[in-house]
Order: sequence, then structure tokens, then C-alpha cells
Amino acid sequence: MSNRVLEAINLGRHFSDAEQRLEILNGLELAVVAGERLAIIGSSGSGKSTLLHLLAGLDNPDTGEVRVKGESFNGLGEAARAAVRNRHLGFVFQFHHLLPEFSALENVAVPMLLANLPTKKAYQRAQELLEQVGLSQRAKHRPAKLSGGERQRVAIARALANSPACVLMDEPTGNLDPQTAQEVESYLQTLNRELGIAFVMVTHDHQLAKRMDRTLLLSGGKLEAV
Repeated sequence: MSNRVLEAINLGRHFSDAEQRLEILNGLELAVVAGERLAIIGSSGSGKSTLLHLLAGLDNPDTGEVRVKGESFNGLGEAARAAVRNRHLGFVFQFHHLLPEFSALENVAVPMLLANLPTKKAYQRAQELLEQVGLSQRAKHRPAKLSGGERQRVAIARALANSPACVLMDEPTGNLDPQTAQEVESYLQTLNRELGIAFVMVTHDHQLAKRMDRTLLLSGGKLEAV
């Protein structure tokens, strides 16, 4: 399917110690289409973080492959993997991971500068993205001067910087109070509708998962429909 933006094919990952081999993922299959909102749920230790790292090309599978816009991570060096990530993927984590010494505007501009976008255009685009998440008036503030919800919205703007095909999210509202989490989720839903970017969200929040287009359960090393 030409509209697939992210695929996992026969994905396998295990960890071994001196006494045993622990199968985390075993023949896992996943296809994410353009504009889709997908939630992945599962118990602690089921392998959700491992899967997210593999989908991002931050770890190598023991078997199978991950493709982003049809391009496989297999066989790529770290520099080439980083280029694929920066071009096609965005990331939002439970803890925002903003650079504390940089302003909100500078944090959002970083991925574009790494992609060699001219500085003036990068900052202009960063300002536009901050406007989209309701933070145009906070552009010059550093993370320490922003609330938790504002920091997460900056992280969302940063994830969208290079117009990715898919944004990977690890508990994006898990560190926020309920009202702020609802506000952040509202921004995510709006951006998904307006920009058509696919979201893959790992979450423990089953109510949040129900509001996605599709929910998959990670269990026994495989994904199954909920």
C-alpha cells in the first residue's frame, strides 16, 4: 500500500543474560497509514518501549525490519538512520526533553537547522508552529519559565518541525494533570486533522486510547486488535 508511512515486518527482539533468553517481540507485524491515529497499549514489561525504539531506528531488531516511507532501517549506518528519522519521524516523550538553555523558539528550530534549512526559514517555521500550538507569545521563554503543559506543547511543535510522515509518542500526557492532559490531547487531535500526520502513541491511558482511530494490544510479543 502506497499510503503506508511506517511498517514493522516480522519484527523480533530478545534479550539474554547468563541464565535465560527473554523474548520481547516475536514476529510482530504493524502497518501505519498516512494520517492514522494509533494507540498501543500493554502491561508494564510487555515491550512497548522496545517496540518504540525499534520503530524509531534507535535499536536493531534480531529479526525482521522497520520501514519508514518504504525505506528500511536495515543496513543503514547511524548517520543515515538519523537522517531518515529527522526527515520522516517526529517524537514526543512523557518528559519533554527540551534543551534547557534554549528558548521555546530555538528548541523548535533545532530539527530544521540539523536538516540544513536556512536559519531565517527555520525560525520563521518555528514561530508558525508555536502559533499552531497556542504559544506564539511564549516563544522567547526558556523551558524553566513554562508550565508542564506549555513545555509539552513546545515538544509537539518540535516534533512537527520537518513535517514528518509520522510522530511517535511515549506517554505524551502521562506526566500532566488531567486538565492539562486534555488540553494537550486537544492540540494533538487538531494538528492531526489539519496536517494529516500519523500518530503512533504508546500509552497506559485506556480512555485516551479509545479516542484514537485504532488501538492495538502488545501481548506475547505480538500486536492484536482491541
